Amino acid sequence: MGHSYGKRAGTRYAFSRDFRKKGMINMSTYLRQYRVGDIVDIKVNGAVQKGLPFKVYHGKTGVVYNVTKTSVGVIIYKKVWGRYIEKRINVKIEHVSPSGSRDDFLKRVKENAQKKKEARANGTVVEVKRQPAQPRPAHTLSLTDNPPETLTPLPYETTI
Repeated sequence: MGHSYGKRAGTRYAFSRDFRKKGMINMSTYLRQYRVGDIVDIKVNGAVQKGLPFKVYHGKTGVVYNVTKTSVGVIIYKKVWGRYIEKRINVKIEHVSPSGSRDDFLKRVKENAQKKKEARANGTVVEVKRQPAQPRPAHTLSLTDNPPETLTPLPYETTI
């Protein structure tokens, strides 16, 4: 048998709708406003065949550089051999969603600003640098309180 090398080849599961998410598209998808500079995730919606990005961009994150009536232009960095090339693609808004990649960073910036403000009021120095997860502290188990138990497997029984 031959092999299809079309635009949607190998996308049987990537472009399929999620469980209990089939049918009409939510109005919030169309009412959401995008601005130049917004960070968006490209997630192809299989229910809409127009304005579909190529399958290699599915799951990628980019920056909006152009906004039209029904679509947005997104800048994506695509790895080609050993370098990254800037690609500009136009995608209908059904296939993009706002990215949450900067949410943690923005939350941390607000918390650090609050900590610095409180430290200035108290006249202390605050450390805002992130620390990696430290190993758990060591502890000792007492065998007087916890005697060891010997476990043996139960014999297999068949009941008919």
